[in-house]
Amino acid sequence: MKLSFEIALAAVGALTLLTAATGASAQTPWQHHHPRRVEVNHRLANQDRRIHAERREGEITGRQAHALHMEDRGLRGQERYFASRHNGHLTRAEKHRLNREENGVSGQIGR
Repeated sequence: MKLSFEIALAAVGALTLLTAATGASAQTPWQHHHPRRVEVNHRLANQDRRIHAERREGEITGRQAHALHMEDRGLRGQERYFASRHNGHLTRAEKHRLNREENGVSGQIGR
């Protein structure tokens, strides 16, 4: 009886380990932290800081800051949409497209 309990316990442990291993492989850090996504999102965060700084310094109005934030929000939505189509990463062309659009917003900050 003790031997069958140990076998059953070992089987449950093996099954638990197998289940955990398959779950971990489905969600890799690469999907959430792909270098192209990190670059685009870092740049969006930097632009957000710049917009806040320019608004604090009086270089842009509240309305201009709001409009710039809305443009950045649209770019972030595009980034998420692109990533959803490619298992959590951006293609090179998508990254270049987003960077061009970020350049347009960046040029409007602090003019």
